[in-house]
Amino acid sequence: MKRFCFCVLGALLLASCATNKRAAYIQQAQPDQPVPIEQDYQIRIKPLDRLTITVNSKDPELAAPFNAASSYNSLSNNSYTSTTSALQILTVDKEGNIQLPIIGEVKCDGLTRNELAKKIEEEIRHKQMVNDPIVVVQFADVKFSVLGEVAHPGQFAITKDRISLFDALAMAGDLTIYGQRDNVALIREENGQRTIHYFDLKDPDIFTSPYFYLQQDDVVYVTPNKYKAQSGEINQNRSFYLSIVSTVVSVATLIVTITKIK
Repeated sequence: MKRFCFCVLGALLLASCATNKRAAYIQQAQPDQPVPIEQDYQIRIKPLDRLTITVNSKDPELAAPFNAASSYNSLSNNSYTSTTSALQILTVDKEGNIQLPIIGEVKCDGLTRNELAKKIEEEIRHKQMVNDPIVVVQFADVKFSVLGEVAHPGQFAITKDRISLFDALAMAGDLTIYGQRDNVALIREENGQRTIHYFDLKDPDIFTSPYFYLQQDDVVYVTPNKYKAQSGEINQNRSFYLSIVSTVVSVATLIVTITKIK
């Protein structure tokens, strides 16, 4: 009996170790060995992105005309006074350009927030309108989605210039026990094309993937394992059969009622 108990305990321990190994991320990675980050990825502006752009200066009256036109009223002496503290949201057109007060059209497709800010500052200095412009560019509503077998699926706002796949999964509460860690899909639309890339979260080579850092409007989908898929199919079939039984019972009851009336 003791030998049997030890055998069962050993089997449980082995099964536990195997389960932990299957569930762990980044397996077989070399610990304490620095690996250079090959890509210094930052989110770049795309057509149809929505931005807020603010121009500041030591002299607010000089900077005011460059800010949202709807936020200022022109006076007879050509000075400007603020009428609202709300920032106007500007949309990048399909060609990757944005229209700014005073400056006009600015090409911004493919630029980071900081690169666009510097480009606008240089343009203002070139026109010799403001000597000390400080431009702040912010994304208005950059988001990504996480679906499938995660604790909290949904749409999430990108609040920094660089966000990784692991950041996205963490924001969604991590994978559930039913999620396939070797079959996580990322769906991306870029330049009129849709690409689907699959990740194995146990593979340390994931860090070198060009899809490891997310872009705006990316969709991360965690595929359910076969047990969850089968469970969903069983529940669906059960609901279908229960619906049929309920319908048959209702029809039978109606027939019996009509017969009694006659």
